[in-house]
Amino acid sequence: PAAFLPTIAPTRCTGCGRCVAACAAHVLSLHPLGWVKTAALDDAAHCTGCAQCKVVCPFGAVRMVRASNLAASPTEITSKNSN
Repeated sequence: PAAFLPTIAPTRCTGCGRCVAACAAHVLSLHPLGWVKTAALDDAAHCTGCAQCKVVCPFGAVRMVRASNLAASPTEITSKNSN
């Protein structure tokens, strides 16, 4: 896995899909969260850490976080299991 992985802030994510489209590794997707969609990292093991998702997000919803810190702050991680 990559040293840095994307985390998506559901309060900032509009579900526009730009990050999903920019992901060459195809590890991001959109998931329903109530009546809206939000992006989620589905496959951290195959994420390259390239940060293109962060670059293309016009809403500042994507942050790159050191992978070793993810276990320490699970509330910042949006996953398909958080519905």
